[in-house]
Amino acid sequence: MTDNISAEQLRLLIERVERLEEEKKGISDDIKDVYAEAKSTGFDVKTMKTIVRLRKMEKHHRDEAEMLLETYKTALGLT
Repeated sequence: MTDNISAEQLRLLIERVERLEEEKKGISDDIKDVYAEAKSTGFDVKTMKTIVRLRKMEKHHRDEAEMLLETYKTALGLT
């Protein structure tokens, strides 16, 4: 009896993962469409992706990353 319950529970969990993976693919496709739309209207997609990544960061991590970037740029004579 417990083997049937375990097998059923495993099947249900796997089916949930499969549904979520399918949703994730759909969302990923939607994101690609938004970037394609942005590109077609003249926005720089690489810069947009950088902004999205930065906005995900906590402020102190973002400040640290920006400070480090400035330090590297200065060291390389890019400022």
